[in-house]
Amino acid sequence: MNDYSPQARSIPMGRADMAVDAGLRAFMVGVFNKMAVGLVLSGVLAYVVGNVDPVRQLFFVETARGYAPTILGLAAMFSPLVLLLIVPFAMRNPSPAGTSAVYWAVVSLMGIGLGSVFLRYTDGSIATTFFATASAYGALSLWGYTTKKDLTGFGSFLIMGVIGLVVASLVNIFLQSPALHFAVSAIGVLVFAGLTAFDTQRLKYTYYELGGDARAMAVATNFGALTMYMNFINLFQFLLSFLGNRE
Repeated sequence: MNDYSPQARSIPMGRADMAVDAGLRAFMVGVFNKMAVGLVLSGVLAYVVGNVDPVRQLFFVETARGYAPTILGLAAMFSPLVLLLIVPFAMRNPSPAGTSAVYWAVVSLMGIGLGSVFLRYTDGSIATTFFATASAYGALSLWGYTTKKDLTGFGSFLIMGVIGLVVASLVNIFLQSPALHFAVSAIGVLVFAGLTAFDTQRLKYTYYELGGDARAMAVATNFGALTMYMNFINLFQFLLSFLGNRE
């Protein structure tokens, strides 16, 4: 979800260097409001799945080693990834309604999958980590929005970092190495902190690039909210590895 428009083009820094723009503010507020509502929905679903027994039993089963996902739980956990992979190919000409449906589907499925967080960590440490994430995320987004430094050059490096994290995480499923888990978590915090600032600045560029096209702006709002939502969730999960207290 890194291209907010099917005809993404580079934007000169000078065009983005506009201190006050009501349209830009409205666009950015729309993106972050949608992201915030998505986080609330995911949080409610995660809490219900993790704490309401009849619902939890649909998605997770208790074993001698803790909780394991059921087939339905595995489907909920992997479906967002499948959606994110197929959407760029399936939506050649994305519509506001279609991209909004994708956003709410991913947010809902992510919320169900995040129910496992409430099965592994104490409620207090989840709340503490959430507010720590929100504080860091807000500061990083603000810096990405206000900085005059062009962060475009960091994009490829950060995407390679994400790919490396995915590969290392898959490998560690089999190795179960605490050292590798620590390294992945530490690098994950840095990568998604960088992506938060990078994607915030890119949203700003996207606004000027679209030139007031209402349909394209609606699509960009949905894809932008999804990108920023995923950055927040990943940053939260990696920080939880350090700050969370196990049940």
